[in-house]
Amino acid sequence: MLTSEAHEYLTTKDVAARYRTAPSTVRYWRHIGYGPKGIKVGRRILYSPAEIQRFEKELAECGVKEST
Repeated sequence: MLTSEAHEYLTTKDVAARYRTAPSTVRYWRHIGYGPKGIKVGRRILYSPAEIQRFEKELAECGVKEST
């Protein structure tokens, strides 16, 4: 049974939409070790809200402006 917490995780497609890029770019980021860290659940990669926040904080600290 899925909990409400399970619905908070983002898919690769969700992350791509958030950063206005293609899902293939998010997969490439994962390949090179950049971007939010995903967890593999079965065949899917999911991203926790906390990990998205960590990545965005890292971007802000590096002086990279986020797009909103």
